Amino acid sequence: MNDLLFAFLLTLFAGLSTGIGSALAFFTKKTNTSFLATSLVCSREIMIYISTDELLPTSRKYGEGHQEIYGFVAGMGVMAISLLLLG
Repeated sequence: MNDLLFAFLLTLFAGLSTGIGSALAFFTKKTNTSFLATSLVCSREIMIYISTDELLPTSRKYGEGHQEIYGFVAGMGVMAISLLLLG
């Protein structure tokens, strides 16, 4: 398959998923808080996975020394502190 077509189909799928999810939220009469909490936890875990699996090796590739790891740990610390203060 052509790379451009494949990228277009992935983008289309992501856009349709967002639209379908927002339509479900719009037409729902009652908010299911347990489902909302579960989906937010799943989203959080996916973002942590992406940060550790995708971004950290890339930053190591282009970084000098250990600055990228210090920045990554500092960013995670700021996020954890903000969650504790706001949560």
